[in-house]
Amino acid sequence: MIIKDDLIELIKPYIKDYECYLTGGYIREYLLNKNSSDRDITVKTDNLENLAKKIADNLNASFVILDKENEIYRVVFNKEEYIDFAKLENNSLEDDTDRRDFTINSIMYDINQDKLIDKNFGIEDLKNKIIKTKNLKNLSDDPLRMLRAIRFKSETGFRVDDDIIKFIKENAKLLNNIAGERIHQELIKVFEGEFLADSLVLADETGILEVIFPFFSEIKKIPKNSHHHLNLFYHLIETTKNIRINKPLLKLSAFLHDLAKPDCWTIDKETGRHRFIGHDEEGSKKVVPYLKKLKFSNKEIEYISKMIKYHIYPSALMSDVNVSEKAMIRFVKKIGDDTVDLIELSRADRLSARGEAVTDEMIKTNLENLDKLLDFYNKIQPKLKSLPKLIDGNEIMKLLNIKPSKKLKEIINEINEKQIEGIITTKEDAVNFVLSLKN
Repeated sequence: MIIKDDLIELIKPYIKDYECYLTGGYIREYLLNKNSSDRDITVKTDNLENLAKKIADNLNASFVILDKENEIYRVVFNKEEYIDFAKLENNSLEDDTDRRDFTINSIMYDINQDKLIDKNFGIEDLKNKIIKTKNLKNLSDDPLRMLRAIRFKSETGFRVDDDIIKFIKENAKLLNNIAGERIHQELIKVFEGEFLADSLVLADETGILEVIFPFFSEIKKIPKNSHHHLNLFYHLIETTKNIRINKPLLKLSAFLHDLAKPDCWTIDKETGRHRFIGHDEEGSKKVVPYLKKLKFSNKEIEYISKMIKYHIYPSALMSDVNVSEKAMIRFVKKIGDDTVDLIELSRADRLSARGEAVTDEMIKTNLENLDKLLDFYNKIQPKLKSLPKLIDGNEIMKLLNIKPSKKLKEIINEINEKQIEGIITTKEDAVNFVLSLKN
């Protein structure tokens, strides 16, 4: 048996009389010696819905209609195990194979005959590590496939065929006609890839990057300077490359963290130093409409905006040789569960800025300070999570005769800080502290 898969074995009795093929990502990953749960089966039939329902009913699984018009159905066995069923294009194996986006995704496995079918030489392209297409029309039929080529490069490190690159350069603007949700999904997969840096360079060279994020046309105008050995575009690439945590949103934040520098760019006439005052705050606002257009969730937008807004904060905080524990507690409370990610971003940013005015000693000290902040977070976090709530906002407002406000939030934060420091330990302590704030 070429491919042995428990779910495929489970459904075999119900598909034995059909022409059925396991297709796409599952076969590609299998031939690359990787695991995949992305099971797509194409079937030659005029009543696929009945077949999928029958499988679901007999195996105590759920039946889901994914696309009624195009007859795509899902049989769900549990949260992580499912099979998607689709009809063969025109009920023809040849048509179905030829319409696939790339040759490496056009390899078919005939389930009942237990054999691989590879009419477009996808296996050879896998061996040669190249992303090719049977027909460039497959890209114009669905322009998202241009971005998908970048995604597969990011995932595999494969070279993208010259014909595809030429096509993307000439047609990148077609992505403007693609729904934001679909671009969002592909973009996340791009930033999950092991070969992300090279893929971002290709996205720029082909014009895809500026279609998705138009502000990169201005970013590429910022040259290297005394504090940056790379121009701004390649600084962002390098920062992304230096992120060690495999979180696509963190890597995307790293790639966008200086997006507002062109808007805040000045050059000191006396020293010649390039300054970008306020680019962190401005960037956190500027990114929002672009992410909304791409249908990022509110939670995702909040995270990326937060990373951009505070990316300077960890290094700036720890640059004070006399930084207090109280100041570090404020930092941890402000950043919360994203503290580790933000410190990682700050570290990657530091490593990616090595201009002539930056000494090895400066970098060493900065990184050591960030390690100290991370150690402090790991030490203090359990205490923060276990802090008892001694007094709530309603009680504070009643005691001080105030309404919900920034002042109320500041008081609650100060109580928490004093709890951590051991100054406030009981409800009575908390009440007395609040009463001491009365004018």
